[in-house]
Parts: sequence; C-alpha cells; structure tokens
Amino acid sequence: APLEAVLTGRYLKRLPGPVCALGSLQKLYISGTGLRELPEEIEGLRELRILALDFNKLEEVPEALCRLPRLTRLYLGSNRLFGLPAEFAQLQTLRCLWIENNYLYHFPRALLQMPALQSLQMGDNRLRALPGSLPRMTGLRGLWLYGNRFEEFPQPLLRMSQLHILDLDRNKIIDFPDLAHLKGLRLFSYDHNPVKAPPCVADTVTLVGDGAQELMEAREERLQSLREKASHILEIPILLLELDSERNVSQAAPSSCQL
Repeated sequence: APLEAVLTGRYLKRLPGPVCALGSLQKLYISGTGLRELPEEIEGLRELRILALDFNKLEEVPEALCRLPRLTRLYLGSNRLFGLPAEFAQLQTLRCLWIENNYLYHFPRALLQMPALQSLQMGDNRLRALPGSLPRMTGLRGLWLYGNRFEEFPQPLLRMSQLHILDLDRNKIIDFPDLAHLKGLRLFSYDHNPVKAPPCVADTVTLVGDGAQELMEAREERLQSLREKASHILEIPILLLELDSERNVSQAAPSSCQL
C-alpha cells in the first residue's frame, strides 16, 4: 500500500521535520492543524501524490511546494490565500486543485499554464471575472465557481466546450447566454442566482436551479414523444418487408387449378 501520513486535526505550530524526511511518502493529510506556513524541506517529498492542507491558516503557497514533481491532488480550501505564486505552474502533474473558501479576487495566472488540470474547485472566493485565455486549460472537466461575485456570465466559459461540470451557484447573474453549443457539458448548476428562466442547454445536460425540474420534465416528455415517433417510422419498413414477403410466398404457391 502507498505510504501515507495523517496529521489531520492535531494542533501543529510547524510541520514535524521527520515527516519531510519520508522520501517515499505518497499521501500527506495535514487538514485542520492551524498551520501558518510550510518548511522548505517539504520539497523533499519527491514521491508525494496527494497533499491535503485545507482548514489551516496559510497565507501563501511556498515555492518549495511547487517543486513536488509527482503531485496530482492538492487541497488548499479554507485557508487565507490571496493568490498563487508564478512557480505554481511547475506542478504539471497536478490534476485536481481545491482552493475554495479563500480570498481570491483574481483568477491565478499560473493556472493558465496548467493545461492538464482536470478538476478546479474555486467556490466561495471573491472572483468577479475570468481571464480571456481560460480556454487554454484544455484538460479542465470540472469547474466550481459557486459563491463568488459574478454579475454576468463569464464569456470565456462559452469557449470551454470540453467542460463536463460547471457550477455557478450563489452568484449575482441575471441572465445566461445560450449554452446549447457546449456539447461536453453534463451538469450545470445555476441555483441562487436572480435569473428569470433556466438557461438554454443541450438535451444531455442536467440542470440544477430555479425552474430546472419543470424544464427537464418537459424535455423528457418531448424526447419521449420523439422516440415514439421514431419507433413508428422504423416499424413501417418492417411492415413493408413482411407484406412483400407474404406476396412472394403467395405468388410462389400453386393455385387450386394447377393441383
């Protein structure tokens, strides 16, 4: 089994030195310990895949953390972060980043250089806009932006056709553009926004928000009707083939005069 260390819930003024000496450590959980900083020695954890640092008092991400060559999941939620350092882009193996409930007023530019990132949790921050170059993040499949300060639907999202999950709950968006062209989208949550009607999305999208249930019920009735019509249309050639077959049999059978 992968070597892991669990220090979650213990009060720590600093990360114990022996932990950073565990060169083969793959999982490290240090959630809710009160940590305010990390030692430079953390970069010695060269095999680390998962690092949980949520519910602490970190005010910055140290450069040493950005030099972990195999890190795939990083949890930084519920700290005191205002941004990420430029060196953060060195974490090219990172696939999942949770940085919710911090003090991000601007989208961290370093993330735009991380096209392999798949899951980005940025809920409960202070974001008002997204950068125009966001579509560079071609690997992104899930993006959580609930509880921010968006007053308009962020236009760069219209070019994020690879997204599967998009969460914009608890913002101040009044109107949504047509999202039907986002063919990859499977779940869109827009609850607790002052919208007048559900957004227009493809039939494959599950909606969560005011009016979503009624819209999806009406959609299902429409799709069921289309399926029934298609079924009837498919039955016609079968009936024609059966009639043609019966006619051929009838023509091949000898008449009573020939018996």
